[in-house]
Amino acid sequence: MPLRPRTPHSPRALAVTLAWLRVCAVIGQLVTVLAVAHLLMLPIAEAPLLAGIAALAAFDVFVWWRLRQPWPVGETEVVVHLAVDTGVLCYLLYLTGGATNPFVSLYIVPIALAAMTLSPRHLAASVGIACLGYFVVLLWHEPLPDIASHAMHGAIDPTTRDFNLHVLGMAVNFAISAVLLGFFIWRLARDLRRRETLAQRERERALRDEGILAIATQAAGAAHELNTPLSTIRTLVGELRREHPTDTPLGEDLALLAGQADRCRDILRELVQVGSAQLTEQAQAQTLSDFVADCAERFRLLRPAITLDITLADVAHPAPLRIVPALRHAILNLLNNAADASALTASTKVEFAARAGDTDIVIEVRDYGPGLPQFVREAAGLRFVSAKRDGLGLGLALTNATIERLHGSVHADSAPSGGTVTRLTLPLSALRALPQ
Repeated sequence: MPLRPRTPHSPRALAVTLAWLRVCAVIGQLVTVLAVAHLLMLPIAEAPLLAGIAALAAFDVFVWWRLRQPWPVGETEVVVHLAVDTGVLCYLLYLTGGATNPFVSLYIVPIALAAMTLSPRHLAASVGIACLGYFVVLLWHEPLPDIASHAMHGAIDPTTRDFNLHVLGMAVNFAISAVLLGFFIWRLARDLRRRETLAQRERERALRDEGILAIATQAAGAAHELNTPLSTIRTLVGELRREHPTDTPLGEDLALLAGQADRCRDILRELVQVGSAQLTEQAQAQTLSDFVADCAERFRLLRPAITLDITLADVAHPAPLRIVPALRHAILNLLNNAADASALTASTKVEFAARAGDTDIVIEVRDYGPGLPQFVREAAGLRFVSAKRDGLGLGLALTNATIERLHGSVHADSAPSGGTVTRLTLPLSALRALPQ
């Protein structure tokens, strides 16, 4: 069972970090005790030291089990973990010289870790525990064995040997402290950079959404204003068709004009319906195949000259999906943009594919145009940018806003044989079927 997700500076994250450091501490302490006892041949309390290390290892096993439980990790519990670590360190230092041991500065490590996560009250408790542990081993400890009696043939001055051993211990301690300090400062800086990046993206999304809201307000007013001249156009077209019933070329043009006027009227009505559906969170239950067919039919009415190739995977999700109107418009935006891109290379072909997996639905739209510029891909729909000369950049921004609300993602990549493939990935959890 995996560990539960955590934020970079949560108590759970600190508990996990301490657990990993405990693993490193057990290995390092075990190697040190065995090296001093069997390589340097110093008469240290090997069995009690190994017992303390075993106790720390057992506690770490318990902590790993605890972290896999659904209970939340609080700051008080983390302080208890730090207290246990400090207590075991006190025990080991008591048996190996106390404050004269060069590894006594490891008391600083829990304080440095606690300062990144805990509140001032719990941080003060951690500092107090570390200071108490230091003063305990300062006053009460077993002295380190005198290695003068172990100097080989008396060739090396005992005082020099003691000093050199202490300096060697200080060097090892410095290396450990430097590695820990460098690692945690690097991780802290990395988390800060990530937060700055996320904050920047959130600011850009807010600006984009404000722009979309302003455009939506203007669109509502424009829809109201356009309804009157559109009705006039439809009336005049009807009168012209009645006045010239035998003029075949003119009749064909008027029929086309009447069809386009009807299409404009339907778009305005659909605009109002979509707004109402968004406000009431209305959605339609459709299977993936029905949704793809619906989008294709609407697109063919909008762009009859475009050849639309549809690929629907055999593993397509058979159950009904919750299709909101905004998702349908996002797909139509992509198809329309693809048609415009293909037209730039005198192509009339657009590919439309959909497939469903166990957790996601993937929809791909491929054009045969010159490719999407890098600056448009980098914008990722956060700003109103367009690769078209007269484009407003609304299509990509609106599509991204819709897909983000459904907890999905949009990626545009260059196709191997030319053109661009825009891939929408939507989690099935966001497209649950409507209750029957």
